[in-house]
Amino acid sequence: MSARFTDQVVIVTGAVGGIGSAIVEGFLAEGAKVGLIDFNAQAGQAYEQALKQRGHAVAFVPADVAHFDQCQAAYDRITRELGPATILVNNVGISPKTDGRALKVWEMTPGEWDKVVAVNLNSVFYMTHLAAPHMVKQRQGRVINMSSVAGKAYCDIVAAHYAATKAALLGLTRHWAAELGEYDVTVNGLAPGRISTPLLKSVPKEINDAVADVTALRRLGTPEEVADACLFFASDQARFVTGQVLDVAGGWLMT
Repeated sequence: MSARFTDQVVIVTGAVGGIGSAIVEGFLAEGAKVGLIDFNAQAGQAYEQALKQRGHAVAFVPADVAHFDQCQAAYDRITRELGPATILVNNVGISPKTDGRALKVWEMTPGEWDKVVAVNLNSVFYMTHLAAPHMVKQRQGRVINMSSVAGKAYCDIVAAHYAATKAALLGLTRHWAAELGEYDVTVNGLAPGRISTPLLKSVPKEINDAVADVTALRRLGTPEEVADACLFFASDQARFVTGQVLDVAGGWLMT
């Protein structure tokens, strides 16, 4: 087994379940210490306990990353317990639906819009703002932002707030890559397509089947496949790659 991340400290937001857990497991399998941040306190504490029982160095902090003070408290606690982080995965994201469908602009409340922007976009600034000073000082760091193919092309499965925030991450990724490059800190993004997570079980099968039918590989992706791409960007194998956003979508939309 390779150990590309031995003793490195990684922070993952949206770390409990689905893609987040796959990313956590991937880093742990290769020797990292991982700080987990998630809104779901009960599930996060149970997950933390299970990982510690398996001998992993982890620290879970419940937080609503829509708020800077909670991001700061989580970052401070994780780095106190595990050490300064050199890898940050801004994975958290929400995509609210009403009765199973995305709302149109005239139906959406300002409150729903503000919540999605705060979680999907503001949290990425908050966490990167907190992590960057140490990375700059050490001249070592990786930031991976979780965008989406819905941020690159129209997708009627999601609403405008999700598409807008994921598109904004494309610009942030490129801009921060330029700002941080002289300090040997890379910033890259991932743009998953339709990924088979527990959340998709609540979606009618015909919707997922329709996506699979127009995906080149004729199937949905797995969380582990997104995690593999994330670990590549975080590794020394990607040391000369920055400002890039990689589709992990099986050829869906081909953005």
